Amino acid sequence: MASAREQLLQMLAEKSFRLGNFKLSSGGASDYYIDCRLTTLDAEGARLTGETVLHEIRHRNWRADAIGGLTMGADPIVVATSVISAQQGKPINGFLVRKAEKAHGTAQRIEGFREKPARVVIVDDVCTTGASTIQAIEAAREHGFEIVGVLCLVEREEAGGRANVEKAASPAPFVALFTAKEVRAAHLKNAPPPISAVSAKCDFCDRPAVTNTPGNRCEVHRP
Repeated sequence: MASAREQLLQMLAEKSFRLGNFKLSSGGASDYYIDCRLTTLDAEGARLTGETVLHEIRHRNWRADAIGGLTMGADPIVVATSVISAQQGKPINGFLVRKAEKAHGTAQRIEGFREKPARVVIVDDVCTTGASTIQAIEAAREHGFEIVGVLCLVEREEAGGRANVEKAASPAPFVALFTAKEVRAAHLKNAPPPISAVSAKCDFCDRPAVTNTPGNRCEVHRP
């Protein structure tokens, strides 16, 4: 039976990876997009995410008291990992980092676990420039947490993201479970063979069709 990590990679490739023309939050353009939330918010995907992230944390002996990250990409990762850790009898609490302090109530930026001193792991779904991860790192340290590790599900390996995060996280290590190249390769491996029709176009756009069941569909619009 495939490991949780292997199953998670396959689900990311199937549910979260899309080819096409996309504008990224960084402002750049890309021929692919990875929406990890389609996997991390899936019931089975959440379980696989929690098990894989927790295994990585324990494998690296980070001895974390809590796990957290910037809302909202980190939210399902935090909850899934925390739940799985409790099920295994060694709970790791969760916290979320607001993009800005709320203007009412306690006006805090860290939600959930806030105890100090505490060893924490910062998580994110996709790392491109690393901006969202760095925001979480800075907020966690400002709160008084000790960061023992930083982890993302998928690293795009572009826009200087790794260097940016490593600089901000230091001396804590930065780990990516998968690279975008790995997810792309798994996606293409499982993609249906090209249709034999000549110059077929997608029924929904002008992109080349990659399947004709049901109808002519491109990579972006295929079922």
